[in-house]
Amino acid sequence: GTWCVHRCCSESHQDFRCIADPPKLLTSFVTTELIVTTDLTAERSTTFLSQRHSSNDRGAVSDILDLDGYQQGTTMELNSQLLIDATLSARLEMTEGMANSRFVDSRSRLTKGSTSTWIRVGGTFAMFDGVDSPMTQTFGLGMAGEVTPQEMDTIEDFFDSKSAPIFHEVSPLAPPELIPLLNGRGYQPIEFTNVLCRPIGPSIPLPISRNPAIHVRKVSEEEREAWAEVSASGWSEFPGMRELVLGLGKNFAATEGAAPMLAELDGQGIGAGVVFTADGVALLAGASTIPEARKQGAQSALLAARLRYAVELGCDLAMMCALPGSPSQRNAQRNGFQIAYTRIKWQKKDNSR
Repeated sequence: GTWCVHRCCSESHQDFRCIADPPKLLTSFVTTELIVTTDLTAERSTTFLSQRHSSNDRGAVSDILDLDGYQQGTTMELNSQLLIDATLSARLEMTEGMANSRFVDSRSRLTKGSTSTWIRVGGTFAMFDGVDSPMTQTFGLGMAGEVTPQEMDTIEDFFDSKSAPIFHEVSPLAPPELIPLLNGRGYQPIEFTNVLCRPIGPSIPLPISRNPAIHVRKVSEEEREAWAEVSASGWSEFPGMRELVLGLGKNFAATEGAAPMLAELDGQGIGAGVVFTADGVALLAGASTIPEARKQGAQSALLAARLRYAVELGCDLAMMCALPGSPSQRNAQRNGFQIAYTRIKWQKKDNSR
C-alpha cells in the first residue's frame, strides 16, 4: 500500500473505505502506506479499498498503487524471521504514535488558528486534529502495561472535551484485560489492519529499483509544496481526494522526523513517498505515482531508496500497514516484509459513560 487514508495509519493502507466521501475516510496519512497507490500506509495508517468494493474499484486502486512498479514475479527471502512479541509490537506502535503526534505538532505550528493537539497517558498517544480528521485517534493503548479505568477516563475526557469521536488502534499483543475493559465501556471493533515489518541493516539485502533511469532523492524544505503536489496528483482520478491528500502531504512533509522522497524520471517528478524514523524504526507511508508515469518502476525505486535512507540513519527495523489481503500487503511481502500481527480499531458507540 502506500498512503494511509485509513484512520489507522501507515504505508500500505491504500485500500480506502469511502472514496466518495473523503472527509469520512477512516485513514491515517502518517501511518499507512497507500501506494498510490497510501505506499497509510498506511500507511494512517495510511487507506484502502474496503473488501466491500467491487473488483472494478480494486482494479482502479491497483493502477494508482502502480503495482507494476514492484517486481511482481519475485519474492525477497530473508535468512531470518523476526520474533513477534509484545516488545516488538510496542516498538512498532510507539513509532506510529510518535509519527502521528508529530504530524499534529506540525499542523499546530503551520496552520493559523489550529486546535490540533495531543496528550500522552501512560504509554498511549491520543491525538486530536479535528473532528473529521483521520489523525484523531489513539495509538499504543495497552503497550506500556495494563490500562486502568482512570487512564481511560483521562483519554475519553480529552476527546469528549473536543466533541470528537473516540477511536483506538489496539495491538493483539496488548494485555488481554484490555478487551473486557473496552467492551465494558461501550466500544466495538470496526476495522482490521495488518502491521508488517522487516529487519534492515548494512548487511541485510534490500529491494532494488527495477528502473535505473528513475532517481529518488529527499526534497529540500523549499520543495515540500511541489512534492505534495506530485503526491496528490496520484489521486487525481478520485473526486475530492486530490485536495485531501494535498493538505495531508504538505503537513506531513514538514513533520519532524519525516523525510519526503521524490522519484524523478528525466528530471520530472513522477512519484512521492515518505519515511518517518524514530528510535531505530522506519515507518513507510504516503507513496503515490502520477497516472501518466505508472508501470515504470517508480514505486520500487521509492521503496528501495527509503529503506536505504533508513539504514543510513541507523534503523534496524522497517514497518508499514496494510488492509488484510490487499495488493499493498502482497507487495510488502514480496519485498521481505512479514505480517507481524493484525491490529483492531475500536470505536466508542457513543461518548456517554
